[in-house]
Amino acid sequence: MVIAATPDISFLIPAYNAADTLAECLASLQQQSRSNWQAVVVDDGSTDRTWEVLEGIAKTDSRILPARQPNAGAAAARNHAARLAAAPLLCMLDADDWLDPTFIESMLPVAEDASPAVIAYCAFRRVAPDGRLMQVEQPPILTGDVAKREFSSFCALAIHTVVFPRSLFELLGGMDETLQTCEDWDLWLRMAFAGAEFRRVDQCLAFYRMKADSLSGDPIKMVRDAIRVTTKAQALQMQQGLSAEGPETGWITPPVSQLRMLAWVIAAKCDPTLDIAALAALLPEMPDAAGYENFLAGVILHGLQTGLSTDRADDLIDVLDKWRPTVLLLIQLIQKHSLPGTARKIIDAASWHISAANPLRSFTLGNVQVVSVALETLSRIPKAEPADTLIMHALSGGQHVGSFVGPFWGDLSIRAQIRLIMHEMQAEEHLQMPPTLVYISSWTREALRGYRAFGGLIIRNGQRRGRLERILVRIGRKALLACVPSDKQDNDARLSDMLQNLQGGLAPRFRNPTRLRPDEKKGAAPVQSEEEYWEHIFERPDPWNYVSVYEQVKYAQTLSLIPEGIEKALELACAEGIFTEKLARKVGRVTATDISQRAIDRAVERCRDHRNVELRVLDFVKSDVPPEQDLIVCSEVLYYMKDEEMLGAVCQKMAAAVKPNGYLITAHAHIRRDEPNRTGFDWDNPFGVGTIKQLLAAQPELSLEETIDTELYAIHRFRKGPVADPVLRVERHGTPLDADVANHIIWGPAGTERGAAWTTEVTTSVPILMYHRIAEEGPAALQRFRTPPEIFRKQLQFLRRQGFYTVTAQTLAGLLRSGKPIQGRPVMLTFDDAYSDFLEDAFPILAENDFSADVFVVTDKVGGRSDWDSAYGEPAPLMAWSHIQELHQKGISFGSHLASHTPASAMDNEALLAEAMRSRNALQSRLGSSVESIALPYGSTDFRVPGILALAGYGIGFTTRPAKAAFSDNLFGLPRLEVRGDRPLEAFPELMGLPGAYIG
Repeated sequence: MVIAATPDISFLIPAYNAADTLAECLASLQQQSRSNWQAVVVDDGSTDRTWEVLEGIAKTDSRILPARQPNAGAAAARNHAARLAAAPLLCMLDADDWLDPTFIESMLPVAEDASPAVIAYCAFRRVAPDGRLMQVEQPPILTGDVAKREFSSFCALAIHTVVFPRSLFELLGGMDETLQTCEDWDLWLRMAFAGAEFRRVDQCLAFYRMKADSLSGDPIKMVRDAIRVTTKAQALQMQQGLSAEGPETGWITPPVSQLRMLAWVIAAKCDPTLDIAALAALLPEMPDAAGYENFLAGVILHGLQTGLSTDRADDLIDVLDKWRPTVLLLIQLIQKHSLPGTARKIIDAASWHISAANPLRSFTLGNVQVVSVALETLSRIPKAEPADTLIMHALSGGQHVGSFVGPFWGDLSIRAQIRLIMHEMQAEEHLQMPPTLVYISSWTREALRGYRAFGGLIIRNGQRRGRLERILVRIGRKALLACVPSDKQDNDARLSDMLQNLQGGLAPRFRNPTRLRPDEKKGAAPVQSEEEYWEHIFERPDPWNYVSVYEQVKYAQTLSLIPEGIEKALELACAEGIFTEKLARKVGRVTATDISQRAIDRAVERCRDHRNVELRVLDFVKSDVPPEQDLIVCSEVLYYMKDEEMLGAVCQKMAAAVKPNGYLITAHAHIRRDEPNRTGFDWDNPFGVGTIKQLLAAQPELSLEETIDTELYAIHRFRKGPVADPVLRVERHGTPLDADVANHIIWGPAGTERGAAWTTEVTTSVPILMYHRIAEEGPAALQRFRTPPEIFRKQLQFLRRQGFYTVTAQTLAGLLRSGKPIQGRPVMLTFDDAYSDFLEDAFPILAENDFSADVFVVTDKVGGRSDWDSAYGEPAPLMAWSHIQELHQKGISFGSHLASHTPASAMDNEALLAEAMRSRNALQSRLGSSVESIALPYGSTDFRVPGILALAGYGIGFTTRPAKAAFSDNLFGLPRLEVRGDRPLEAFPELMGLPGAYIG
């Protein structure tokens, strides 16, 4: 008789007709390395010898406490056991399962009856009905809100792998006895939302016996109870403000969680007689599964492996005929309620997972055909119907040497297989080159065709060895393909015919001349002196647009600081006399000077009607400033001094030239380099108005009398003599701002200069931001895809302030292909669909913040409306070709969004190839330049799409997968970060990896 000590842990064991397994279960406790445990076993109305077996064991071990109740279900039996438990920690163990001997020893030090409660959990293994141990199932790490997120979607822990405080169990009212299944999931969910801390023990310490008659094998009860638990989870989320949902957040909506259970149950049951539609009808809502394809493929395969007791994914190939019909029916059901193409992507993911487990196996699942080829024994492989996607694994000597994933057009002749091995897998070194007369003849013929390349290598110097090797490889490839037979029905021949037919129906490639980008300007002649520099600046009249609203408001503010009664005034750096003309009306006489003769000539013409104006050329840095002035005006020029020493000398000159009690007025911009903690211009000048003011104030004769300060510049009036307290007027600058002015402004507090980031930072990833509309109004259901203009402006100002610069699709492709770290802080801005508001609202804001963008055009819909959104309200207007061409001339890049806005995964191979080619051709013929980029509608891509896009002539493609683009990404599947219009402004810095940074 084993005598019980005060237990540290109590095991709650419901037993219903468990006579055959209960002894083994309790023996696993008796074999524990720690003996201070209690087992409360409740016979739940068994009709076999369970009670007799229990009584017999309990008589020999007082740690085992037997109890009985009428049959009420496992949850009620566990609650009954908990009321009898004596230990502070509990674990629930079913009567047919067992534990590793070190279970208590490993788990007790981790679990704590504390505040908050600490729950320990471990890995487990299923045991097949034939006694085979299945793979270890490792639970996820459940720290923080992850536990709430995971339990809101599924039962992340097996019931007997968890040790928890009895006090928490009692606080939560125990298990929900109205649930016949999922009662453990429900308990873990409530514990997580009660604030319990879950700690994983990285060991496999529990074993779960799989039984055909288990309640967890009842599809209807499993789906019904899962609906109840996930509905409760949603209510708990709302109570705690954890309502963010979607693939990108990790939080899954209740409908998707319920679909998850449905898919798992159907796959695990794998019963051809099961009425899948009737089971699906239990769901309150059948969700759109787009975005969850990989996730659901994993759920389905786990269910299959569980139900069929297979240890490896590739074992499913041996029983393919048993499960394929059921799974394909399930996937078809999911497709009926999802974005077109969703089913294809689920099949892609499932096929790849099975194939990756063993590349030696060949099989076909739906539209995917997986083939394994030994390079030593290549033979023709027929194309299965309805396969249009190929996964091909090549092996040499039993070793995997490469894989190809892409579109499938026809039978795989030996020639087609060799081409894939050489060109797609880059594995030609594993091919055995045939030493036959045919091959030698082919090699010689190909070499003679390339004799000019050989000759060039002989004549020219340089890296000849590497180039020669590349030529020889190319010749060898062509020679090998030339000597291998092919036929008109093979993959390559059918594709060639298709391409020829499609290209024949396209318009000429370029109808318009290639644009000249705004930055492609003729270079200026080298400047030899200050005078020549300024003469060059004034080659174009009014180079700074002094007639703009911004400049005119600045002039008016300057004039408002001029006291009455000024007789003699001097204007330094008068440019073309626009302000001089205004000044002449305020004072008796004006002498206006500038370093440029061109500028003075234009000023003379402008001021010819003003007899009180004298204009002349003067370099006031090198020459004396005319003395005895009642007023000197010197604006927008002092930051051209090369250093503070030169500036100080000029300030001294000006101060000396002012009469006693005379005035000096200056207007200069706030420059970011000079005042980094406030809004200012990003000019490279050594200083701005901040330093200029300080050096003028340092002149002993001058006193600051009055200031007009705006966000972008300040105007100061100094008096040569004593003054009372200086006056500060804070005023607004003129608007709107010209783009050439606005795009040099960095708004807000301190950030990171582009130049500084360029010289000090490198990155291996690029954020590609995805926008749709820039607009205030639109259907409420589409708010996610609509960013208000003022919010967009703040987002771009944030990017500018943080030192980001834009890259185009073409530039990004080159950067990613290079594999070299990228300097500075690159960002790519993309806009899908080419809405009219891009021209009206987005482009001006982009221009004023010195950013460019890539716009993806639905080419068949140009000039029309976004009819794909018609179910949500009035479709938004799209840009016309004339708008697109206008923006193209201004530096905006354009790519394809296909022709019809149909998901790529919803089209067959030929239809997708034809539409991709047609869309690219339309853009190229309208824009007069090459188009290489495409963003896939809805981000819809699959295993075929990259290969088809490459055949259509594209070089880079974008999806909606949420991540930064990295060197490891497929160039036709680059991820993008969606900028959602239904998120607060503060979410943008976090999206950019700068949480908490100021955004305005």
